[in-house]
Amino acid sequence: MAAASSSDSDSGRVESSEASSKWLDAHYDPMANIHTFSACLQLADLHGDGEYKLVVGDLGPGGQQPRLKVLKGPTVLSESPLPALPAAAATFLMEQHEPRTPALALASGPCVYVYKNLRPYFKFSLPQLPPNPLEQDLWNQAKEDRIDPLTLKEMLEGIREKAEVPLSVQSLRFLQLELSEMEAFVNQHKSKSIRRQTVITTMTTLKKNLADEDAVSCLVLGTENKELLVLDPEAFTVLAKMSLPSVPVFLEVSGQFDVEFRLAAACRNGNIYMLRRDSKRPKYCIELSAQPVGLVRVHKVLVVGSNQDSLLGFTHKGKRLWTVQMPAAILTMNLLEQRSRGLQAVMAGLANGEVRIYRDKALLSVVHTPDAVTSLCFGRYGREDHTLIMTTRGGGLIIKILKRTAVFVDGGGEAGPPPAQAMKLNMPRKTRLYVDQTLREREAGTAMHRTFQADLYLLRLRAARAYAQALESSLSPVSATAREPLKLHAVVQGLGPTFKLTLHLQNTSTARPILGLLVCFLYNEGLYALPRAFFKVPLLVPGLNYPLETFVESLSDKGISDIIKVLVLREGQSAPLLSAHINMPVSEGLAAA
Repeated sequence: MAAASSSDSDSGRVESSEASSKWLDAHYDPMANIHTFSACLQLADLHGDGEYKLVVGDLGPGGQQPRLKVLKGPTVLSESPLPALPAAAATFLMEQHEPRTPALALASGPCVYVYKNLRPYFKFSLPQLPPNPLEQDLWNQAKEDRIDPLTLKEMLEGIREKAEVPLSVQSLRFLQLELSEMEAFVNQHKSKSIRRQTVITTMTTLKKNLADEDAVSCLVLGTENKELLVLDPEAFTVLAKMSLPSVPVFLEVSGQFDVEFRLAAACRNGNIYMLRRDSKRPKYCIELSAQPVGLVRVHKVLVVGSNQDSLLGFTHKGKRLWTVQMPAAILTMNLLEQRSRGLQAVMAGLANGEVRIYRDKALLSVVHTPDAVTSLCFGRYGREDHTLIMTTRGGGLIIKILKRTAVFVDGGGEAGPPPAQAMKLNMPRKTRLYVDQTLREREAGTAMHRTFQADLYLLRLRAARAYAQALESSLSPVSATAREPLKLHAVVQGLGPTFKLTLHLQNTSTARPILGLLVCFLYNEGLYALPRAFFKVPLLVPGLNYPLETFVESLSDKGISDIIKVLVLREGQSAPLLSAHINMPVSEGLAAA
């Protein structure tokens, strides 16, 4: 992607010092006229040519019509009108056939519009809901002119306040009219059947049967009717339906639909519900003290942003792990994933013009912007792998590129308390055995300490005696001379009559290599035969393990085994630097014969 810098004076204030930052300023346009939120922002290779483009579901403020915009670099590539406000956008693969071009799904009102190659491909509409029977009866009476419009309005208002089933769009529009317009509206719509249609509130994707990045994915829809729907990627039929106690507004999914998946739904009642593949209703519930404003899954941790200006981390079972207080209100959240370094972090756009990046509780980076960020996404844009795209409250567009040399380090932002300070200790309950042991330690503490000291001294004495005996008998695998720090380990492999003997020789010094060593074998020539009784050792680099291999032939057919002694010597010296005894196993081949 070509880095085009704006000439506007505000661009100099996007970030203080570019040289000291991890980000490069690629583009800033305060008059881009893009108004959206993070759920309607997607990066995708729409044409399969490796050129990633930005898909924006624009809300169209100020009475403008909502539009679907596709940007290539800083310029708008195409625009198309939308019939209703967009709720979410997602890119997914529908099939395995070549070419592997992803499809674009845009949720708007009660429909999901699917595009391929930026052309309309399919339209999925949510199934209609049964109307309220009392509302249906009232409109039937109005159709037969048995009630007047004023009475119809009073009875519909009573149903809206008390009934559990919501009113249809037709009745809600009728209740908004003035008295002079009601009669004409009734005459126009009384012959039409009542239809109650729900709308989509959120949408995400779920892998079908493989976890690969280019695997086929299903669409997961959250509706105003407190339901979750999983759609087939090819036929667009409902594969699964799940019910929730409230309307979902944020979704996070992990796993595969045909294998096992977990689904977290943040709802309008301030709770987060956990569902699994075989559950029609929530399995776990996280009760928040405030309304959620964002939900991001980082590895196995659910990061929730609340309207109390805080980030909270939860496990999938609802256990709270940590809490971070923000300096301002959280406006939007999204995931930052740097796959080349195995990094996953959460980005939070704040009302004070900051974008903060956190890994768990650790602040990794702070990006300052001239206006509050209302939507953001991170990924491949154009041909740059790590691009941060932000839109501001005033409709501006900011594009930043992460430097290839940038490394996120914990604590790179501002200092704070250590993570262990907020961890609660899991204190066990005081059992009867614990109480009895405590009383015993109080009463006989001196005697217990003396017994412990005596056992400790005895253990040290036995260890010293064993070490001295090993040095005297040359059984130690570690060199006893400080001038030659060597370590030897032997491994015997095989069932016989031929065994493979591997000697692992290591130079344990920190900086000095060792040269001019010999390895010699002492053995009973009536029981064993070796190709070479001694050989030279190559240069030993400090810290590396050198395997030296040879073969041992067992000559006895009576199942007799013996010890082979290994000596490590220096050229021109007879005293060994290191020695070890190898207990050879009984030859299974000759014993069976």
